Amino acid sequence: MTPTDDDPARAPLPAHAGGRSERSTLIRDAAVLQVKLVIDGLRDLMLVPASLVAAVMSLIDSKHGKPGPQFYDLLVMGRDSERWIDLFGALREHDRPEERADGGLDDMVARMEAYVVDEYRRGGVTRQAKDRLDQALAVMRRKRP
Repeated sequence: MTPTDDDPARAPLPAHAGGRSERSTLIRDAAVLQVKLVIDGLRDLMLVPASLVAAVMSLIDSKHGKPGPQFYDLLVMGRDSERWIDLFGALREHDRPEERADGGLDDMVARMEAYVVDEYRRGGVTRQAKDRLDQALAVMRRKRP
């Protein structure tokens, strides 16, 4: 029994639609995760002072002992941004693709990726960029076991 038999989450990733290999999928998902981590960290960095200001504003805006809505409005925005970033969305794509969230950062990345691939296929990228990309892909193919 292999380690992946015990834990389905550790099973090899399937090729994505469009015939992308497992290796390409992993590289793409790792790169997207790095971008998401940076965005998530910047959001958290902004939420620290914003949450303190919103809490103070809610206390100042109290009426009849009931705090104002500013703090909880900020929490709703934070939750919505967390869903949009969808930090671990690649895992859901692997485990349960039917639960895929629409309209998030993954959709934006997928649209940008589709645009770049389409431009590449039509020859819309510069010749120099196309040649470099072809060389990088050839090197990756040669390193495969």
